[in-house]
Amino acid sequence: MSVGRISEIWRYPVKSMGGERIPETALGPKGVPGDRAWAVRDEVRGGIRGAKKIPALMRCSARYASAPSAERVPAPEIGLPGGDTLLADAPDANERVSAAVGTKVTLWPLRPASDLEHYRRGAPDSSDVAAELRAIFGREPGEPLPDLSVFPPDLFAYESPPGTYFDAFPLLLVTRAGLRRLQELAPDSRVDVRRFRPNFVIDTDESGFPELAWAGKRLRLGGAVLDVSFACPRCVMITHGFDDLPKDPGLMRTLVRDAGGSFGIYARVAEPGAVRLGDPAELL
Repeated sequence: MSVGRISEIWRYPVKSMGGERIPETALGPKGVPGDRAWAVRDEVRGGIRGAKKIPALMRCSARYASAPSAERVPAPEIGLPGGDTLLADAPDANERVSAAVGTKVTLWPLRPASDLEHYRRGAPDSSDVAAELRAIFGREPGEPLPDLSVFPPDLFAYESPPGTYFDAFPLLLVTRAGLRRLQELAPDSRVDVRRFRPNFVIDTDESGFPELAWAGKRLRLGGAVLDVSFACPRCVMITHGFDDLPKDPGLMRTLVRDAGGSFGIYARVAEPGAVRLGDPAELL
């Protein structure tokens, strides 16, 4: 059954930095080649960190000068807030990115899954577990926290599934209909796709949040087949201000009130294949 067509494809070379739109990709077991292939390590608190803890990362951007593949991922070019650029593996990259984000960090390409210490979570900001989770997920007192039992167990010990820098799964999908509906629910917010960091945006004629009905099903995108998992519980990152987007904690209030705090849906690659802009999206 057709559910729409692919209108945007995104790749994020460095975890939590701005990404790049691309016209096509060859999906493999780890999703989009080169996606979240680098990340920063917090040298103050320890652990691989994203913009949940270092919001200024979202003011940086990253792109590839040449397309990565499953076999080869070149060092991405990082754009700093002032307009300067540098390669992620440049000798002064750690110093310059640290200055840009306001804390000491080091840049790391993916390490093998066996290097568990590399992926182990750093120290929390608070010994109060509930307070720590509320800060991460941008929830106010009285608002429910996400059901964390749906996530892979590895994520309780590690920042990401070892061998990856994904929050949970290799792919995130949103629909144009979902973006429109959220804007209707939050008329004072700027509902911009950049806040939600999807890999694919699907144009569909349906209304509301149609992607939620895809959970547990298989979806063909172009030449690839995905196993669709579950709705993505959103974190504080969607409320940060960056580029031309203002800080907007009210957007989270809307999501919690009207959508259970989730937006978009996670997926894994079941059958690798080429995917291009305009390709159909079909439920199998």
